[in-house]
Amino acid sequence: METKCQCGCAHTHTSPQSKEKEQSMIRKIGAPVLSGIFLITGIIFQHQQWVGFSHPVAEFCWFLLGFLPVGLPVMREAWEGILRKDWFNEFSLMALASLGAFYIGEYPEALAVMLLYTLGEMLQDKAVNQATRNIRGLLDVRPERVDVYRENTLRTVSPRDVNVGETIEVKPGERVPLDGTLQNPQAVFDTSALTGESMPRNVSAGGDVLAGMIVSGQAVRILVTKPYDHSTLARILNLVQDAAERKAPAELFIRRFARIYTPIVVLLAVLIVALPALVAAVHPGFDYVFNDWLYRGLVFLVISCPCALIISIPLGYFGGIGAASRMGILFKGSNYLDAITRVNAIVFDKTGTLTTGSFRVTSIQAAGLPEDELLRLVLSVEKKSTHPVAQAVARFAAERGVEPLEVTTLNELAGYGLEAEVGSRKVLVGNIRLLKDRKISVPGELTDCVATVVVCAVDGRYAGCLLLSDTLKEDATDAIKKLKALKIDNIQMLSGDKQEIVDIFAAELGIDKAYGDLLPEDKAVHLEQLNSAPDVSVAFVGDGMNDAPVLALSDVGIAMGGLGSDAAIESADVVIQTDQPSRVATAISIGRATRRIVMQNIIGAITVKILVLIAGAFGFATLWAAVFADVGVALLVVLNSVRILGKKF
Repeated sequence: METKCQCGCAHTHTSPQSKEKEQSMIRKIGAPVLSGIFLITGIIFQHQQWVGFSHPVAEFCWFLLGFLPVGLPVMREAWEGILRKDWFNEFSLMALASLGAFYIGEYPEALAVMLLYTLGEMLQDKAVNQATRNIRGLLDVRPERVDVYRENTLRTVSPRDVNVGETIEVKPGERVPLDGTLQNPQAVFDTSALTGESMPRNVSAGGDVLAGMIVSGQAVRILVTKPYDHSTLARILNLVQDAAERKAPAELFIRRFARIYTPIVVLLAVLIVALPALVAAVHPGFDYVFNDWLYRGLVFLVISCPCALIISIPLGYFGGIGAASRMGILFKGSNYLDAITRVNAIVFDKTGTLTTGSFRVTSIQAAGLPEDELLRLVLSVEKKSTHPVAQAVARFAAERGVEPLEVTTLNELAGYGLEAEVGSRKVLVGNIRLLKDRKISVPGELTDCVATVVVCAVDGRYAGCLLLSDTLKEDATDAIKKLKALKIDNIQMLSGDKQEIVDIFAAELGIDKAYGDLLPEDKAVHLEQLNSAPDVSVAFVGDGMNDAPVLALSDVGIAMGGLGSDAAIESADVVIQTDQPSRVATAISIGRATRRIVMQNIIGAITVKILVLIAGAFGFATLWAAVFADVGVALLVVLNSVRILGKKF
């Protein structure tokens, strides 16, 4: 960390936390290095029959000195486990094996057990820490300091000390530390930390700015609306961290398996030593050498250590959660990562999920005047309205370069539209009912039109209309294709819109089952009926705002557009921050890939262990082979688990 003294000179200081971390790292690496030196030199001395090793005590002391740096920490963990009444864990197994090897005079192997076990644990820890850093690096980007306006001056404080209602300033390139509203007229933000997308976001004055966004261009002022612990980024980070607490069935199974498996193999190791003694007692001709059978029992113990399984399976799911986070997909737990692999029916809400939820003008039909003139009149009347339809008209006019005219009088007719004077002309803009109420005839085909219609009349005569419709999201069609490619054919769409409109969108998307004219409670009933069918696992995809009941009813609730949406984060099992329906297929693909990796770990590790256990029991495997087999299996399953972090979906 670089600081400046009063004379302005730059100095580098190391914080106490950094020093402690460095010292811990040195100790962690130094112990196996030192033990490795003792092991290698000891084996050389034995092989060369060095005079100093001629006495057994000297040989014992040499290997004991090498054993202590790596053996004591494991012995301490084993003792603490015994105090907690956790008798059968990997630490106690390693302790028994190494002490037994010392007893029978296999000093190099006793040291090798601990050394290789320590190295394996270090590599496993590194893999786990890497997976953790990959997730935290995506999300835990909250600044430690922030500039806040107090008494008309900027003061640098911790984000935790900033109150709601205060104004902060964030410089270009810095991350926003707290949720708030923009005070500048316009600003551009990089939202990649929250959405996984590099596309910049333009925010206007009064627009929402979320913690984790990066300021581009110029310094901005933000009025804080949420405290530090309730910011969007804090909630997302907590969501991912809490995900580790929600275990998938495979994780729960392997933990139960380990609790039963470990005492059984310890008992079998004891029987390997004891049963031949009983046989020798019954049959004097049987040659029983205690040390030989003890050696086999120790080999059996080392191989039986279940640490590879215990670490690799949660790491596999944790890796899957990390890979999903990088794609802007947040799973609330590994149980949902597992559940999404069983989904065979997907129900989409329409508005805000498959469509943008914003209108656009699809066509303009003028009667008796040019199209641009009709558009200019409608724009002049609608320009001050905040209604989505009026905003769609304004966008369409801007695209065509049409400017509004001066309006002298303007009256709103609730439920009908607007009445205005534009120059010397009296203009009506609104729905068909408005013109019918004024006894102005409209073309008959407009009455049956499924699109949203804005009609216009000038001086008591029909002048034309604009047809508007909701628009599909750019990747909506691709989303359905990807789901069908994943062999999910039961895809449905629910909406409160008219059935005719829903059918049009369904045909464009390639969805066979689409239901319109539904109230929220109707959607819930529909989902309950679908859930009641045998062998059907349903995922519901909604916008997270008004779909909370249906999200809760589904086997997997997926919220679209979760960025900044409290309802989405609270009600859904999976949150897609990028607002892209195609990421539903990505989430399923990640879930399936994670499950394949986890099953490979379980089957592979158990198979290898059983084979080497049998070989050890019959004397075909040495303690060296047992250690290498145990550490090797652990490393293989760890590497297999973390490869999902680099996989492309």
